[in-house]
Amino acid sequence: MIEQIIAAVREAGKIVLSASDVERATSEKGVGNFVTKYDVAVQEYLRGALLAILPEAHFMGEEGREHEDSLHGLCFIVDPIDGTANFVRGLCCSAISVALARDGELIAGVVYQPYIDEIFYAEKGKGAFRNGQPIHASDRPMKDGLYYLGTGSYYQETYDRTFAIARALFDRMLDLRRFGPAAFELCNIACGRLELGFEILLQPWDYAAAACILHEAGGVITQLDGSPITLDRGCSILAGNRLCHGEFFSENLHKL
Repeated sequence: MIEQIIAAVREAGKIVLSASDVERATSEKGVGNFVTKYDVAVQEYLRGALLAILPEAHFMGEEGREHEDSLHGLCFIVDPIDGTANFVRGLCCSAISVALARDGELIAGVVYQPYIDEIFYAEKGKGAFRNGQPIHASDRPMKDGLYYLGTGSYYQETYDRTFAIARALFDRMLDLRRFGPAAFELCNIACGRLELGFEILLQPWDYAAAACILHEAGGVITQLDGSPITLDRGCSILAGNRLCHGEFFSENLHKL
């Protein structure tokens, strides 16, 4: 089944790569929260392709706000273009994210960065992979680690806490990186390029697929208070290798 999902996601990537005159095809759902006709086209393609694989599944997609029941039975959780702002600006760093959950438990995830033809995927209990090769989270401590932060300009209430935590991490870690798409950032932790990352408020389609991949790669993802992530509503995210995730709490950064 994972091979069929990967094939569908790769095909959807062709829609992203075919895009032209993107700014004309863009509108705002809120301040700084963009959607293009390509987001909609990718989601519609994936809806058809994925439900052909598992007709009994629910489908939760970002565009159109199809918030179907993700906690009972099978459910695909899809972000057609994660990093739409990058996509609109031609920054060539966006991702397609597809997760599969059963009764609220993640059982598969695929994240594709079509611009560099890099695909991450995992199935529960079978390990995580990048372009066919096994991947693992690093074992670097905070002092030797790179971190990312996610920001949502449309969630103004998160600004102060976001940058308080970001500054505290900057004082403790090697440096900061910011690529944009949360799914891709989380996969960078899964393959050992980054050690830690956080966001105050994120939606399930942004993190579900990558959460499965990160877990299978030996990493950890929770909310900022250490509680489990949610699949039926948005929540905070703290992701990292096991050492840095633990250090975050031992340094009391969750209290900021």
